[in-house]
Amino acid sequence: MRLLLALLLALQIPASAPAFQPSKILIHPPIPKTTTVAIVVLDKPQSEQEIKMLLQPYKDVKLRRVFHEAINGFSIEANPETIAQLAKHKPIVNVSPIHQYQAETEESVKIIGGEEVRRYFDTQNERLTGRGIKVGVIDTGVDYTHPDLQRNYAGGHDLVDNDRDPMETKALGRATIHGTHVAGIIAANGKIKGVAPEAKILAYRALGPGGGGTTEQVLAAIEQAIKDKVDIVNLSLGNDINGPDLPISLALNRAVDKGIVAVAASGNSGPDVWTVGSPGTASKAISVGASTPTMKIPKLLIEGSWAKFRIQPLEGSGQWDLDRSTDLVDGGIGRPQDLKNVTGKIALIQRGTLTFTEKAENARKAGARAVLIYNNMSGNFMGNLESELTLPVGALTKCDGVFLKKELSKRSIMARLEVTEEVDRLADFSSRGPVTGTWEIKPDIVAPGVAINSTIPGGYLSLQGTSMAAPHVAGACALIKQAHPDWTPEQIKAALMNTAKPLKKADDLYRTYEQGAGRIQVDEAVKAESLVTPGSIHFGKFTDNHDQHKTFLHIENTSNHATRYTFDIPHQVDGLSWRFPLAFTLEPKETKDITVELMVDPVLFKGKVQDGYLSLHAGADTVQIPYLYVLEEPNYPRVMGFDFVVGDKPGQYRYEVYLPGGAEEFGIALFNPEDYRFVGFLDSGFNLKKGQIQKDLASELLPPKGTYIAKVFAKKAGREDFIEAMITIAN
Repeated sequence: MRLLLALLLALQIPASAPAFQPSKILIHPPIPKTTTVAIVVLDKPQSEQEIKMLLQPYKDVKLRRVFHEAINGFSIEANPETIAQLAKHKPIVNVSPIHQYQAETEESVKIIGGEEVRRYFDTQNERLTGRGIKVGVIDTGVDYTHPDLQRNYAGGHDLVDNDRDPMETKALGRATIHGTHVAGIIAANGKIKGVAPEAKILAYRALGPGGGGTTEQVLAAIEQAIKDKVDIVNLSLGNDINGPDLPISLALNRAVDKGIVAVAASGNSGPDVWTVGSPGTASKAISVGASTPTMKIPKLLIEGSWAKFRIQPLEGSGQWDLDRSTDLVDGGIGRPQDLKNVTGKIALIQRGTLTFTEKAENARKAGARAVLIYNNMSGNFMGNLESELTLPVGALTKCDGVFLKKELSKRSIMARLEVTEEVDRLADFSSRGPVTGTWEIKPDIVAPGVAINSTIPGGYLSLQGTSMAAPHVAGACALIKQAHPDWTPEQIKAALMNTAKPLKKADDLYRTYEQGAGRIQVDEAVKAESLVTPGSIHFGKFTDNHDQHKTFLHIENTSNHATRYTFDIPHQVDGLSWRFPLAFTLEPKETKDITVELMVDPVLFKGKVQDGYLSLHAGADTVQIPYLYVLEEPNYPRVMGFDFVVGDKPGQYRYEVYLPGGAEEFGIALFNPEDYRFVGFLDSGFNLKKGQIQKDLASELLPPKGTYIAKVFAKKAGREDFIEAMITIAN
């Protein structure tokens, strides 16, 4: 199953840094085609000798790596049948095939309070710059020769080539930039300044040429980071599976238990809900979504009407500063033959077929004054051009683009610009929660992830994605850790969440499962005088009449004065009632465990998902605590993460799919792509458990060779969802 980087570069990579292409990078020597690699999770720690004894009856099994820090387990190479037999042994909790991972600032540093916090001092009377803090960057490697990173580089490991040189890939056509960009946001200290410019960077190259890697390599990187005793680890990578139980999520939870602050990007699959992916689903990690820094946003005004259309400038675009009304014309999909009449005009172009840069270059050569690219799917998008252009290039939603195209078919349109400043909006691409199964709020917080300038091999570049948001948080954690060296990962996470700024869209707050606690304010987090853990509450799933749920909060007065604590009563909702503790006072450094109770009457309460913020007054401060609960089985996607590949034996194919809640009924129906005629079922099943399914299909079970539309469906609690994919059978 292909697991994408919380690409966390959004959409398109500039050419000055070659584009990431999906590429499975395997540990040498290459794995024979008749075998596969899997991660085996054990119920308790076992020595390498004990593991070899467990594997002894299986002569064709090759032990690859033993993990003691990240997880209790090991990786093996064997044929699928042997792996299936091995999975039946009692000490084995789970067997998971390896997956592919794909690598997914100065103004932004100001926004989160990074410059302000540098005026503060730690217990040694040194300014807060991240000095003495080690941050592990698990990514594509780091260009440690970059002048802005040389002083901060403190070594690392290459888990792709298995050596101690984690340099970014420089191979022509397969070069990477992602890890260097992430490292610069955290700790650049030269021409640009990162969030924690004196923190030490340890680089772990887990994603190789083209930005590709595997679960095994990422696990090995987490394992090594734990051994190296880093203080913080950043993973700007992820997948499209909204589940809490994949090995890397479990490994990040283990890292936190060992005293490491784990930061993970939430993903770039927004704005739909239930899109946050692993490891951003890890309970104990800090999952980070993307917000916008201060940006000048142009709006297209149509003369003769009140209509306004928000334009999202593409990264690398020229300035949107058109000073007079301009004709808007239809530019098709941006081919030269579509752009015969665009001189001095704004070209409206549909997304698809050509890259953004090709469309813009064609329009520039044709004499266009500006380019608007409208989406070919619902919602807006953000992207990067492959090189800097003087031509203004922006994105529109599909709805706006289709409307304008339809109007152009009827009449001529003159348009002008209105430019406004926006800050602290949630990026459309930022993945939303909640998490299936645990029903937790993710992301936990958001940070700037749009138009972020940072280091790349050979220079600097502005990129966007939750990949760029996560290292802002990792850098913030370094500042907090320097100020409070005795604070645990739980306390650092609480400080960031308790002091975050909840963001608004229009006149209402974004939902908790869209932004978590809100946008980080590191200057406030460093001087937090009260800590509430956990920083968010998930009440779980209600199923019984008059269900009652309790949650426990740990309140800590970190100040040097007594503080009085009181809760606000939430807004009344039919069918819900709350019970809070009476007001109480904590002396300096005193702590208290309290209980918050929620009662639900499902006869009166009609919602499926309820969320909001509890307000705890802590002296003169107010801590906003996000909460969420679900009634019955909510409307999460019943099926996700489908992949269909050639199997390990001649004529064999394999499919993988993730069922976040299990399925009462599951199937893969095949249709003829020309007339959508039903061909038959590739597979089906009933009452399947939640989690990942991997199944080999023998040649005699396959339909005749050809290309088919596969409709993969799952039904649970009255809801059925499906994924459609084109598959090809060549045998």
